[in-house]
Amino acid sequence: MARPCRFGKVAPMFTDPRDAERPTRPKAAGGAWTSFVAEDATPGTVFRSLHEQVNPRHRLRVEHDPHTLLIHLSDEDGPGWTTVAVDRPTRQWAVAQERRQSDAARVAFERL
Repeated sequence: MARPCRFGKVAPMFTDPRDAERPTRPKAAGGAWTSFVAEDATPGTVFRSLHEQVNPRHRLRVEHDPHTLLIHLSDEDGPGWTTVAVDRPTRQWAVAQERRQSDAARVAFERL
């Protein structure tokens, strides 16, 4: 099967086997992407986490040392965590999901 390219030519249509694994996403209007934000900083206050502007319970936090980067992402409603652990020198990574942030961090770190 073929489909028109943006330049008016016809290109072959290939099926990506990962498409069957991808979640169905609703059609988004332009500009649907947003960012995580920090609280308004007051002098002398350090904020170590970000949150989704329209859903403050959806949080993001990053920790690091010279060897490992930990990226913590809360569930949409806040009861669980997904942590990505990245080995900084090799960029190898591991992911864990647990109810508590510390448990997700420990499991992801152990999987490196």
